[in-house]
Amino acid sequence: MASTAPRRRDTPPPRTGGTEAETLRGFLDYLRASIAAKVEDAPEPQVRTAGVPSGTNLLGLLHHLTYVERATFLGERVTDWPGTFEAPAEATVAEVVAGYREAVEVANRVLDDCADLGAQVPRPGGKAPSVRWALTHMIEETGRHAGHADILREQIDGATGR
Repeated sequence: MASTAPRRRDTPPPRTGGTEAETLRGFLDYLRASIAAKVEDAPEPQVRTAGVPSGTNLLGLLHHLTYVERATFLGERVTDWPGTFEAPAEATVAEVVAGYREAVEVANRVLDDCADLGAQVPRPGGKAPSVRWALTHMIEETGRHAGHADILREQIDGATGR
C-alpha cells in the first residue's frame, strides 16, 4: 500500500526522574500518548475496520484500553472484556480518544496520591493490586496494544512513527 499519510517523527523514550515511580509513570505516559496519537486522526470507517482475522481494529484497541485504565486504577468492574474491543457505533473517533484521555487523567490523579509503590492502589471495593503491579501491568498492556496500533494504522493509510 502506498503511503497517503505523512510519516510522523518518532518520539524517543522519555527521560524520567531517578525514582522507580517517576520511571514507571514516565514510560506509561509515553505509551499512552503514543497510542492516542495513532488513533486521534485516523479516518472513518477504516479506524473501525478489522485489520486482522481476529477482528481487531484501531478504535477498538483504544476503547479497550479505556476500560483497562478504569478497572486497574479505579476498580471499575468489567463483565465483558471481549466487548470492550468494539467502540460504540455512534461514538466518534474524537469521543473515544477524549474518553481515553479522561480515563488517563483520572487514573493519574489516583497515582498522584500513591507515594508507596508497594501499597495497594487506593480504590473502592475488593482487594486491589500494588501500585507497582498496576503500573507495570498498564505499561505491558498499553505497550502491547500500541504495537498492534502501529501495524493497524500503517495498514489504514501508511502512517508510521509515534
